[in-house]
Amino acid sequence: MKRGNWRARGRDRRWRRHRSGWQRDISENTTQDHGSAPDPGSSSSRTSAPAPELPGFYFDPEKNRYFRLLPGHNNCNPLTKEMLQAKEQERKRSALLAEDEGPKKKAPRSGLNSTLLLHKRHLGLLPLSSYCRLIHEVKVSGMRRHKLEVQSSDSSSPNTDNFRLIVADSACERVFTVNDVSHGGCKYGIMNFRGGRKGALSVEMCDNLYFTNRKVNSICWASVTHSDSHVLLCLVGISQTPGCVSLLPASLFSNSNPDQPGMLCSFKISTAWSCAWCLNPQADKTFSTGLSRHVIVTDAVTGRRQTYGIGSDVLAQQFALRAPVLFNGCRSGEIFSIDLRQRGRRDHSWKACRFHQDSAVTSVRILQDENYLLAADMLGKIKLWDIRVTRPVRQYEGHHNEYAYLPLHVSEPEGLLLAVGQDCYTRMWSLGDGHLLRTIPSPHPAGKDSIPNVVFSSQLGGQRGLPGLLMAVRHDLYYYPYNSNYQDGPVVKTYD
Repeated sequence: MKRGNWRARGRDRRWRRHRSGWQRDISENTTQDHGSAPDPGSSSSRTSAPAPELPGFYFDPEKNRYFRLLPGHNNCNPLTKEMLQAKEQERKRSALLAEDEGPKKKAPRSGLNSTLLLHKRHLGLLPLSSYCRLIHEVKVSGMRRHKLEVQSSDSSSPNTDNFRLIVADSACERVFTVNDVSHGGCKYGIMNFRGGRKGALSVEMCDNLYFTNRKVNSICWASVTHSDSHVLLCLVGISQTPGCVSLLPASLFSNSNPDQPGMLCSFKISTAWSCAWCLNPQADKTFSTGLSRHVIVTDAVTGRRQTYGIGSDVLAQQFALRAPVLFNGCRSGEIFSIDLRQRGRRDHSWKACRFHQDSAVTSVRILQDENYLLAADMLGKIKLWDIRVTRPVRQYEGHHNEYAYLPLHVSEPEGLLLAVGQDCYTRMWSLGDGHLLRTIPSPHPAGKDSIPNVVFSSQLGGQRGLPGLLMAVRHDLYYYPYNSNYQDGPVVKTYD
């Protein structure tokens, strides 16, 4: 019995020596990993090293210990990997939000500031185009968040309907909005933006809001009688109500407009994933819709259709401006173009060019020279393609997406690319070299119903408008102006 106890004590000593050696290795790794940390005096630098993963356990770096994840334990406060990841993401979002609201902003590039750029410009060391682009980068890094309060004539029923989509017209004077309704379905209308004399942004909701029990998959502005005179909506069918594509005049949403609403029509096109309007005179008043395994090009006046068979769902579309060429992004990752002047071809020979991303394409954007195309997919990859050689020439790192339908926003005069990730962060890159300029956290905790919708323009509100970013999150509107001395102006007014 004594010999057995002696052997057990020997095993315990060997285990303690082994455990002490493991702890020494961990502390050494922690010291090596954090030797170059900017704040060596911080106590958290020793605890932020990753601990070994043990099946069924979670390591809490704050408490420096493991917790069980197996069922039947910690019943008073059960732990799941998803809950712990969400907690960590919320901690990072809160920290970045506090840093974003701080008095000092981090420069998008080291040594970049307005004074230095102006000095180089006066010395002739910086071309005008480069100077304007870099000034925009400096201004973007200094944008601060301002909330636009939405008031209603009926103060007893505040706005609680979450924004689903917002799309600005070409002049950025109007923004078409789609909001989810609590009892099901959605409502849609138009917000009018105007820049004030004192630098304040005034926003006014349209008089008429329309409701539907169907889901709006995609929207775009359409030029039927004049520029952005109509709005094209893709409505998904439910139960016994089939889906359709509606062409609505913008004047329909305002009672103060004395003119007639104009052409209003509906096309029996069910379950359209995407839509696009053609502005080229050779295909005047023509729009396209991307469906499951089909692309339908329709003349809005005559109703004539041309159908193209595709092997995948078409999730993103955009027309070129110089020629009647339609670019499509598919769930299979394929990106191809259709030249509407070659309608008689068969066996997919009408595909002018073809190339592939690694996952489902959620957005395509053609640059102004129409030699380059931006594409984003569900792996979080954003690539700039040279259409002439069908090869990617640049990739924009940092975007996050796994399954969501997330658009790209391009502002070529300012040289900026924007995208909202599934993690609810809005990221801004330099279009020219792909440098990540800024990451803006969402004012609300991350969630599937909290992914922001954004509009960026150097003239938000028209010719006298203000440069900045408009963000819609849940039922709130936020404005990020270039002007660091921006004062909150008039509130948003709504009329029942």
